[in-house]
Amino acid sequence: MNIIETVLAGGIIIYPTDTVWGLGGDATNPEVIKRIYRIKNRPDNKSVLILVDGYKMLQQYVENIPLEIWELLEKSIVPTTVIYTNPKNLPRELLAPDGSIGIRIVQRGFAKDLIKATGKPLISTSANVSGQPTPSQFDEISNEILQRVDYVVNLHRNTATNHPSRIIKWTKENGVEIIRD
Repeated sequence: MNIIETVLAGGIIIYPTDTVWGLGGDATNPEVIKRIYRIKNRPDNKSVLILVDGYKMLQQYVENIPLEIWELLEKSIVPTTVIYTNPKNLPRELLAPDGSIGIRIVQRGFAKDLIKATGKPLISTSANVSGQPTPSQFDEISNEILQRVDYVVNLHRNTATNHPSRIIKWTKENGVEIIRD
């Protein structure tokens, strides 16, 4: 089975995102979400983010994106994840306890191509057990994680990755708040 078939069949993948090596799969599939949480030993109340391939896909999963966010994303030169408080069309298992979701538009690279090929937003969480250091290179991913997934991408394995994305949150009351820079 190739990676596209794996994602569409509900499989879990390890892949190079636009930031770090990610553990992911189809973000619209509740079983994939549950399995990723089990693989990472991640508490249910700690949400994961998703990746989309552009503004059109973003609008499928967020209700009424504020003009301030559009402008910020247009000007951003670093990968930026936005926490939205008004998601739609996503499984509740994916949402934080307050109903929010972090979404990043991938500008280029393997992850963007994979999202386009599958037509699905991808879960993106670092390829490590919760509480362990985020791997900056493929060879830092533990065997425990590698053995529990269905597909491991054989690309960019010898390349150090970028830093995790900037995370911002927007609310009507406070505007833009930087969570991680």
